[in-house]
Amino acid sequence: MTYISIVLCDLLKKFTFNPKEGIDNPVMVITEDADSVSTPRPRLCVLKRDEGESYGFHLRVEQGRQGHIIRNVVLGGVGGCSGLQDGDRLLEVNNFYVVDVPHAEIRLSGHQLCLLVLDGDEYEQAVSQGQDLEGLVRAHKGEGCKPPRLCHITRDSVSGLGINFTPVEGERGCFSVSLLAGGAAENAGVCRGDRLVWMNGATVSELTHSALSRMMKKCGNHITILVIDSESEKNYMRQKMPVLPAMAVPHNLPYRARKLHLVSGSEGYGFLLRQEKTPSGRMSHVLCEMDRGSPAERAGMQDGELLLEVNGVPVESLEHEEIVARIKQSGQHVSFTTITPQGLEFYSQLGLSPLLFCEDVANEKEKESSEPASIAKQSPQKEMDGLYKPRLCYLQKGPLGFGFNLGCVPQSPGTFISQVVFGRSGQSAGLLEGDVVIEVNGQNVEQKYLEDVIMFVKEGGHCLSLLVMDKASYNAIKQTETLTREFTENQEEDNHEITYL
Repeated sequence: MTYISIVLCDLLKKFTFNPKEGIDNPVMVITEDADSVSTPRPRLCVLKRDEGESYGFHLRVEQGRQGHIIRNVVLGGVGGCSGLQDGDRLLEVNNFYVVDVPHAEIRLSGHQLCLLVLDGDEYEQAVSQGQDLEGLVRAHKGEGCKPPRLCHITRDSVSGLGINFTPVEGERGCFSVSLLAGGAAENAGVCRGDRLVWMNGATVSELTHSALSRMMKKCGNHITILVIDSESEKNYMRQKMPVLPAMAVPHNLPYRARKLHLVSGSEGYGFLLRQEKTPSGRMSHVLCEMDRGSPAERAGMQDGELLLEVNGVPVESLEHEEIVARIKQSGQHVSFTTITPQGLEFYSQLGLSPLLFCEDVANEKEKESSEPASIAKQSPQKEMDGLYKPRLCYLQKGPLGFGFNLGCVPQSPGTFISQVVFGRSGQSAGLLEGDVVIEVNGQNVEQKYLEDVIMFVKEGGHCLSLLVMDKASYNAIKQTETLTREFTENQEEDNHEITYL
């Protein structure tokens, strides 16, 4: 007991503050380090990029590692300068918790992002210890941090917009909201005392009250504003986090992007995909001419809608053939994100991505009734061969050609890959000896003879796309069903292309 008392007294002496040593006291430093290790500390990284500039990092999932991982951070790039580090784990995007969100559904679009991240080692340790990551995020942000609201107000014929803005004394560019009880603004989700952040695509922080009043007079019968309650605004300012439309909860928006889920039938999906040039010069991918009772019609597709995404991947910058290829590679299930032309124009005028606010309109009952039948049909094929899906292979012609040979059964239509040269384009693209050739550059060749297929290959020049399938799988499918119009040829007409799917 005497020995223990001596030790405790000695320890107490060590923790006595020494003014000469100050914060360099080694005992104090060790104690602070121990606390920092036990409590993970998220970091907020605010990224701003210019038009055409990338964020300078990749977001990945990796086998054997937890979470959405930041990789390939470009030194001196937007992400690197904001504080992102290789191996960081993503917790929030624009104030939305994404740890449990499927990787393909995380959107890193727009010209400004707020990313809340955690060091990779701290993340792994927190997960292994069973810590509540969402609780960790809440503790970091503090209480009373509600998301902003994006509200679309339509003028009432009697009471007008039902909203006024009052300058906050002593704060330039800060405006408080005054409302008419039961008016258009209040019905659109605006609350009394809200702070105005943004109006019709313009940030108001640098505006005078007279300039804001002129904007109001020019707005016509509609106005879209971004507002936030004053307490949450203080929290955002404390964290040095901007208030962005991408963070907002939408209220009363006239247009929303829609996610459709399609399950292929015996005749494909039953619609036309047309590439058209709009009056503004932009190329759009239009969904049209749905067959009555087709999977497209059952999923809720509307004639004239514009295609924004295929399986969560934006397609605006893709060519017609690339989009068709992505749809075909999806097999019997595909998801589309769509919007009306009027909706796209609405978001374009606000300077926002239409993908920010998307509603899933999939018919759950249709999915439940369609998927079992589809699975039942596929099961025998899977038992015979696990890789029953066709593969789309892209090839670039090298000095010695494409690096493969074609073969055929004498006097019969149909061709197959008879040889793949090691180290050449054919091998790199994934061609295998024995593969059956289904399409050449989008042209169906199942019933074509070898000489015709060779001609199609030559007509493609230095670029070639081949839709192929291993022979066993191809024969198995042919025994149960005919390859449908999902593999149909592209038709080029003037300034647009059409593909039936």
